[in-house]
Amino acid sequence: MMVHHANTNGLELGGHLASYASLSTILDVAFNHFIKGKDGETKVGDRVYFQGHSSPGIYARAFLEKRLNINELIHFRREATQKGLSSYPHPWLMPEFWTTPTVSMGLGPLHAIMQARFFKMLKNRGILTGEIPYVWCFCGDGEMDEPESSAALSLASREKLDNLTFIVSCNLQKLDGPVRGNGKIIQELESRFLAMNWDVKKCIWGPLWSSLLSEDKNGELKEILYKMNDGEFQNLAAKDAEHARSYIQQAVSDDCFERHFSDYNLSQWDQLKQDWGGHDRALLYSAFESAKASKGPSVILAKTIKGLGLGTKYQARNIAHKAKSFSDDESLEELAKSLNIPWSKIKENEYYFYRSDEASEYALRRREVLKGSVPKRKYEVEKLFFGDKIWKKFLSKSDVKEFSTTKSFGKILKELLKSEHGERIVPIFPDEARTFGLEPLFGQFHLYRSEGQDYEPVDSGSMVEYSESENGQLINEGISEAQAMGTFIASGTSYESISIPTIPFYIFYSQFGVQRVGDQFWAAGDSRARGFLLGATAGRTTLNGEGLQHQDGHSLLWTSSIPNLKSYDPAFEFELVTIMEVGVREMYQEEQDIFYYINLYNENTIQIPYSEVKCERDEILKGLYRVTEDPDAKADILASGSLMQEALKAHRILKDSFNIETNIWSVTSYSELYRDAQNIEQWNSLSPYKKKKVSYLGEKLNNGIGPIVAVSDYVSQLPHLIGSFIERDYCVLGTNGYGRSDTREKLRSYFNVDDKSIVWTVLVKLYDQGAIGKELLDRAEVLRPQFRDDQK
Repeated sequence: MMVHHANTNGLELGGHLASYASLSTILDVAFNHFIKGKDGETKVGDRVYFQGHSSPGIYARAFLEKRLNINELIHFRREATQKGLSSYPHPWLMPEFWTTPTVSMGLGPLHAIMQARFFKMLKNRGILTGEIPYVWCFCGDGEMDEPESSAALSLASREKLDNLTFIVSCNLQKLDGPVRGNGKIIQELESRFLAMNWDVKKCIWGPLWSSLLSEDKNGELKEILYKMNDGEFQNLAAKDAEHARSYIQQAVSDDCFERHFSDYNLSQWDQLKQDWGGHDRALLYSAFESAKASKGPSVILAKTIKGLGLGTKYQARNIAHKAKSFSDDESLEELAKSLNIPWSKIKENEYYFYRSDEASEYALRRREVLKGSVPKRKYEVEKLFFGDKIWKKFLSKSDVKEFSTTKSFGKILKELLKSEHGERIVPIFPDEARTFGLEPLFGQFHLYRSEGQDYEPVDSGSMVEYSESENGQLINEGISEAQAMGTFIASGTSYESISIPTIPFYIFYSQFGVQRVGDQFWAAGDSRARGFLLGATAGRTTLNGEGLQHQDGHSLLWTSSIPNLKSYDPAFEFELVTIMEVGVREMYQEEQDIFYYINLYNENTIQIPYSEVKCERDEILKGLYRVTEDPDAKADILASGSLMQEALKAHRILKDSFNIETNIWSVTSYSELYRDAQNIEQWNSLSPYKKKKVSYLGEKLNNGIGPIVAVSDYVSQLPHLIGSFIERDYCVLGTNGYGRSDTREKLRSYFNVDDKSIVWTVLVKLYDQGAIGKELLDRAEVLRPQFRDDQK
């Protein structure tokens, strides 16, 4: 009724009826007997990944438990102006209710596995005491076609995750039609899970079919049913009782039909055609109980009917997934009768809502036994204070040295691992630790393996020994960014799931982060995960030899679209240290539900100390500060990341060869500058009679004179984020197009982002403004960059 009313009177808000109808019995058994809440003494409950499209049924359950009121239900999918309910499981939108976003299908199964493994890891390391939380994942048979759904099945069995159960509602239908019309998806899934050493429980036949099959002495009926493909089973569930009788009669011998079905009336045939194991409470209870007793990961494959009880217009029909409302009272009455709800009482209620007092009391009693309602986002968490010692160690440097920001991060990470709360640091990498220079951590902090290390590594005794341990702290996920992001989310939400904050530092090839698993970045934001994502080997020209498929020039543009992700592109070590220090404070002391993306470069560059720049540390966080300052400057150059060095060289060339002073600015975050300027612009638009506010960007740049040239190792769209807010002549140099292999010098010349290209662009802009003459520009002709063939 909630979904029905959201799609009447012209609202057209959408929603799904059939998915929850498929698994309502399964969830009833789980809610009433197995899923534990967080109201017990330990404050730790089970972690549940609900099938996203079933959310209306989860809300109905919460209404039955008197957790949600009628006003909230009637505003289903109306969140902008009403205190309504979100379409799907979204912790960001309902932070006291949902815990895990799952409706991007495939992520639920993947994240459930990584969550179960993370709980086991914390237990092995002594951080999690008491019982290991159990993880339940409810998903659909069509969803198992998503590659993420099966991505970590072998990991679950290798790690012997006996705290994990998948429940697959096998209603044989995906969004448009049968999952396997000509095949049998349940047998296919059984083979897949058995091959990965999962314990498989099947709930196929209801009590009527079970009785018939037990009497089938010669196996004829069993053989016929095993040969029926899923398309025919769908027909059996969708069409009337007469079709079921006719189909079986034609399929089996006269003797078999006479022996088993001779006394069946149409009412019994109607019961038989929807008598599947996924709707048998006793069978499901046994499956759940057996699954929990498994010695490793388990899966329940439950045969169900999509849209069970929704009436002949929707039940098991291909249109079931699109069903959002009932066209007439006749359909509503049919539904009410199928649920044994008095139609007269339904019609008394304006919204056709019905809540049985007896059912509510029973549900509440069961949830009390199981330690509280689920889902519920509830936690009490300690704050993590690291003090100033670590950060000051890096900020107090006074010498100028040459090293990469990736190397600097490795040093900072080691200090954090050795600190007072070092056991809460969770370093994650997808088989690239050596690429990032982190292999010295192997011997000291060890790689996590639940079974330990049963062999002597080939580099035994060396400083970088590949040391695995059941209480190891480093997580090497192998070549799987998807698994690594699953672990990042598990760690980044541990403050909520078990009230124990851990700090994930996931470091990866920047090209293979958001581009490869961007859906999981978005899910991390929705999950309200906290932690650090480190895009190493960043930039399109910095990672010079690897070529098109490896060179990242766009990740910062993509990460800028995630509302609670703060993206930074530091050029110097003191910028990186400042960002990390403030990030730790904001997330783990102030408890802000944000997370960070930070670029790291593998190029050794000149690292000036913080003492040589005149900026406040909050300017670094806001996204912009001045590196060099000259009152006679005729132009400003904005730079970030490793191309700061090209900007500084251009600054010197302009001064020494052309007697032109410039100011160099470090842009640590174009996205933070954009967000602030956009907010200020909107505030001014909505407050016409108040004094206009000035953005941080406007305050820093709009009072200057001359042109502004921005240079980045990223596509020009990134610096152009702030272009509309700059009231001066603004020009951008970026690495547009695909990457390619060559030396850094050649690549930067090719993309027109080297020192000579910056100098030429500044001079052209000054010439355009009349600030210099043609003679000076002619003298700089040797610096003019070439127009690339792929730009023509």
